Amino acid sequence: MQPSPMSILAALLLAFHAPLSAEAIDTCRLPEGWETVRARDAKFLVLGELHGTAESPQLVGDLACGLARSGKRILVGIEFDAFRNPALQEAWKLPDAEFEKQLPTIGWAGRNDGVASRAMFNLVVRLHALKTRGASIDIVAFNGPRNEAQQARFAALARQGPHEAAQAENVADAAAASPHDIVLVLVGDFHARKRTVGEGADRFDPMALRLSRSGPVLSLRLRYAGGTAWNCQLKPGLQLRSGDPITANAITCGEYPVSATTDLRRQPFVQLGAFPGSAEDNGFDGFFWVGPIHASVPAVPAEEPKP
Repeated sequence: MQPSPMSILAALLLAFHAPLSAEAIDTCRLPEGWETVRARDAKFLVLGELHGTAESPQLVGDLACGLARSGKRILVGIEFDAFRNPALQEAWKLPDAEFEKQLPTIGWAGRNDGVASRAMFNLVVRLHALKTRGASIDIVAFNGPRNEAQQARFAALARQGPHEAAQAENVADAAAASPHDIVLVLVGDFHARKRTVGEGADRFDPMALRLSRSGPVLSLRLRYAGGTAWNCQLKPGLQLRSGDPITANAITCGEYPVSATTDLRRQPFVQLGAFPGSAEDNGFDGFFWVGPIHASVPAVPAEEPKP
């Protein structure tokens, strides 16, 4: 008896979403505490980071890899310019070697900040390699307005509201474009707050709070044991008045020391609730711990700092 077309289709779909074997993808495991996070069944997991470390991108890569082992369909959001997302999607279709060559042309070259770090570059290359080897992984660059129409729609929002609203909509639209079991969003911790910022007419909602209108959001904040990070800061001694533009000659980018009040002396893990020794922060649902942090230099450094 010949199998029916529907049975063939069902078998193909089952094979497509089957968990990857250990041999099919790189060595990884989900961080300690993940089962507690998974039990919340959030559609969006927002990880609020300090830009320019090696550890945050590493943890996101491990999360994506571990979830791929169990056959999950994943979308990963990176804080790169949303108007470059169409080019990123075209490059995502390329073989691994061609993708890695193309990636520097999609917003990486000339950036001297922590967002465009070597660790972030390695994360995106790793995600692409997982996808090539059978993982169901999509990616989206979601930072800022993707076009003039989106920018105009949110223009009336207060202060940084337009930027936050565009970020949230870009992630939500990418999540809705195809089925995903979970969306991992790596973003600066300011955008990851689930609490309104400002007072009176200046109040606005950060990205994670706006994103919660599109589905359940769980937001975790980076915690670490001190170390270094690569970022851009005002030059020593320079003072700007509130509202003054920050120009390229006002900043310097490099490796800076970062202090921490507590060292848990543990391997990376995730946990819901307040960080030990701290009052509960209503802007976050929990934290992800990475231990000591190490600066990650720009993947394609600029000759001069960019604002």
